[in-house]
This record gives sequence, C-alpha cells and structure tokens, in this order.
Amino acid sequence: MKPVFVFDWNGTLLDDANALLQTTNTILERFGRPTIDLDTFRDHSDVPLSILFRNVGMSEEEVAAVDHDGGAIFHDTYEPLADKAELRIGARTVLELVRQEAASSIIVSNHIVAPLVAQLQRLGIDRYFKGVLAFESRATQYKTMSKGERLRRYMEQNDINPESTFIIGDMPVETNIARSLGLISISITGGFVSEARLRAAKPDHIIHNYHELLPIVQTHGFFLNG
Repeated sequence: MKPVFVFDWNGTLLDDANALLQTTNTILERFGRPTIDLDTFRDHSDVPLSILFRNVGMSEEEVAAVDHDGGAIFHDTYEPLADKAELRIGARTVLELVRQEAASSIIVSNHIVAPLVAQLQRLGIDRYFKGVLAFESRATQYKTMSKGERLRRYMEQNDINPESTFIIGDMPVETNIARSLGLISISITGGFVSEARLRAAKPDHIIHNYHELLPIVQTHGFFLNG
C-alpha cells in the first residue's frame, strides 16, 4: 500500500510567513494600530484570519471592514507578496520523492483554489498533486465546508486509508484534523505559529525542515529505499 501525503499550503509548502506578517502590518497601519513582529504574529496567528486581527487588538468594526467585499483589503495586499515567496527548504525534493515512489500528494488549504493553483504553476510543482482542496472563491472563504470535512469527503470518495495517510501542516488545525480522521500528524515549525503552540497540540511528529521528513516516513514502514 502506498502512502498519501496531505500538505497544507500557506506556511507549510509555501514560505509566506513574512508575506502574511507584512500584510497584517499593512492592515494594522491602515487602521492606525501598532505593527507587530514575527514572534508576536506566530503567538497570535489563527484561522480564520479574523481571529488573528482580533488577537492583535483590532475592533469588531475594523475586522468587519477587512472582511468586507470578500476580504479585498487582505487579498489585494497579500497576493502580490505571495507572488515573490518561494517553497520551504527541501519541499521540492520531498514532492519529487513522493512522485518517484508512486505515492500521492494532495493539498488541503484554507486558501482559494485559483490563486493557489496559480502559485503551483508559478513554482512549477502543479504536476505533483492529485488534488487541491480549498475554498472556491473569496465569497465562500471560511463560510462553507471546513478543510477537515473537505478532506474527509475526499478520502471517502477515493478510498484512502487513514492509517497510511500523513498530514503535514504548520498550525494546530492540521493536528486536530489528523486526530479526528485517524491520520499521522506532522507539524513543521517556521510557519504561521510558534513551536510552543505546535507542541501544545501534540502532533505525532514535529520537524523543522523537510530534510527531517523521510526518516519519519520510514519509521512508519514506507520509502525504506528512499
């Protein structure tokens, strides 16, 4: 049986933590709020992003203004910055190894399908993924099916065995999804939340970069010749 690798996108495969921090600070400045540093961002980052904005002191009226028109303020600031972001170190090598081993990679994300696919194409990695599970549009972001439910349905439709499925993410939400669906959870540091918050969620494994992923996969009996 071949394993399945479920990757979060933002902060996990795409190295865009600084892009999101810069976006957050641009929004804070727009409302006359003090900016924050990366450590503060990682201490308070959460999804949906309205939680982050509340956590750093924005009022309900300000959060509503950011959410207005499908989050246009956010997306119009973030997307040009994301266009300059690269993959996390070692991510491309891992994706190629999964392909060579005839295993499967999919993405499950709280982002929006079209700009996510555009980033995959920009980085030349769209061929590595059998599925991209994300929100359909700005209007539906965080308002329809959760990423956990989206993944559950995909796994049922494609007869994917939870016991041979790894989910890799940079936030506690991926660990929670793994616990709910019976997956193997791997948290990667250096993304949107602090290592302390990742550890508090108690994933099965924690890595600091993708070079540490293969030995973990091998302890589960896969890629032994990798």
